[in-house]
Order: sequence, then C-alpha cells, then structure tokens
Amino acid sequence: MKDITPIITVIISFGITALLGFKVIPYLHKLKFGQTILDIGPSWHKNKQGTPTMGGIMQMIAVLAAIVISLLISVIIKGELVGELKDGKALAMFVSGIVLAFAMGFIGFLDDYIKVVKKRNLGLTAKQKTFLQGLVTALYLVCLAFAGMTTTWTPFGTVSITSGWGLLFWPIAFFFVYGFVNAVNLTDGLDGLASSVTLVAACAFMVISGISSLMGVNVYASAVAGACAGFLVWNMHPAKVFMGDTGSMFLGGAVVGMSFATERPILLIAIGIVYLLEALSVVLQVTCYKLTKKRIFKMSPIHHHFEMVGWSEEKIVFIFSTVGFIGAIIAILPFVIK
Repeated sequence: MKDITPIITVIISFGITALLGFKVIPYLHKLKFGQTILDIGPSWHKNKQGTPTMGGIMQMIAVLAAIVISLLISVIIKGELVGELKDGKALAMFVSGIVLAFAMGFIGFLDDYIKVVKKRNLGLTAKQKTFLQGLVTALYLVCLAFAGMTTTWTPFGTVSITSGWGLLFWPIAFFFVYGFVNAVNLTDGLDGLASSVTLVAACAFMVISGISSLMGVNVYASAVAGACAGFLVWNMHPAKVFMGDTGSMFLGGAVVGMSFATERPILLIAIGIVYLLEALSVVLQVTCYKLTKKRIFKMSPIHHHFEMVGWSEEKIVFIFSTVGFIGAIIAILPFVIK
C-alpha cells in the first residue's frame, strides 16, 4: 500500500485533538463541566473532583475532521481510499462504522450532560442507556446486512452468515457490539487508560487493514489512533481532562466498527482483551457477591483492584497497554505468517 493518506490522517487527528485542548478544556472549566467522583470509588480519587469531563468531544471532532480531510486529499490525488469507496459495500461498511461510533458517542454525551448539570454520577438510567445502545446496535447490524456482509472469518475458516447455523452470527453480533462498547466504557477509570489501550487497538487495525489492503479501515483506524494519542497529551496522569462517557462510548463504537469493517470481528477478542477482562471482572464480582456475599476483587473493574493493592495509575496503564499489545500481536500474526 503506497498511499500515504493514513499517515496524513494520523498527523491531522493528533494535531487537532492536542490543539483543541487549549480551547476546549478552559471552556469546560468555564461551564463547570467537572467530574463528580463516586463515594464508592478509591478515596484518593477525590482529588480529581472538578476535573473537566466530556473531553471526548475533542476526539470526535478530530476523527471526523481527519477523515473528511483525508477523503478530500484522496479525491485530489485519486488515491486508494476514494477508489475503494466507489464500491457500494465498502462505502456502506465504512460509513456505518463511523456512524456507529458517533451515535454511541452521542448517547455518552447525553449521559455526561445529565451528570454534570445535576452534579451527580447518575446520568441516563440503565434502562434508557440500554434501550438507546440496543437500538443503535440493531440499526448498525441491519446496515451491515443490507451492505452485503455475507461471511465472517474465524480461525476455522470463513463462515457464511446468511443461512443455517451461520444466522446465529447476527444475535451473537448484537451482544458482541453492545458488550464491547460498554467494556470500553468500563475501561475508562484511570488517567490515560482507555486512550492508551485504544491507541494500541487502533494501531493493530491499522496494521491488519494495511496488510489486507482495506484503505477505509486503515484511514478510520489512523484517525482514531491519532485522536487517542492527541488526547493523551491532556489525559495522562495527572489528567487535565477526562473523556467521559462521550469519549469512551465513542471509542467503543469505533473499535467495534473497525473490527466489523474488516469482516473479522472475532479479532477484537484478542485486540480488545483488556476491555474483555475489565468487563469480565465486573460480571464475576457482581455474580460472586450475589451468590456468596463475598468479593473476588478488592474493587471492580479490575484496574481499581490493582489500585487498591498499591499499583500506581502509571503502572496500571503501562501493564494494561502491554497486555493489549500482546493481544494485538496475536491477532496480527495470522496475517504475517502465511
């Protein structure tokens, strides 16, 4: 792949996100859109009270701007991106994946807005959030079906998803999308954690899509990677801004959209292993407590457990990102070793 559009996309997305911090963060301070820290969280998180949240808006703006600019560049130079998107299926997969991320991000924005206006960590009710996320997920899968997604890759070969047992793909995909979006949301609990882990995931999809000559996914992943890196300028410990549900749900939709656009969503199990472990820790904690009144972890999601045993936020972010990197390598290996 000789087209340098993805490289340009990364630079643009990084630059826009990093620069937006100079304007958006003071504006959020002015509006008093500060984070309210739950009483059940670690006591030392109280010093984060008032740190501006909803910073995910910076990432959303940067990703959209970077993709639009990349499309314009590709049209001018007659690059691979515009050539690929002339195919109806490729265009539909590309656009629906982007819309998924922004729709999930909008739900997160509503949740954040209610929290900061009412000055409490409640936001949308569980039923409201579940309904909206379920609706967006269902519409996304309908778009994929109408786009012409008829197969999916597994370690055991390509499987048809239009008949027989293959039809089970769609209900499984529903819970897959819904689950991973919320798993990314759970991962956003420490300074720099969600952005760092998602940066690794986006880079993995950049490599996979590059090898597979999927320019749409490559540009999308590049935009997300750049936005995550740019956000880390402001979000690394001690964070000057939090992404909020706006950012975490946007990133959740983005990684899911990238995985389905490759028609290999199963790869997200390895690439998103950290998200999976975070969500699993919550499920195990709740289930165990309901059955035995005992807890497996000192606190869940699991990143809080490691905080409680004395790990610094920086150490947790490094270790979790390393775990994500190992998962990404496992997902990439089949594309390299043929």
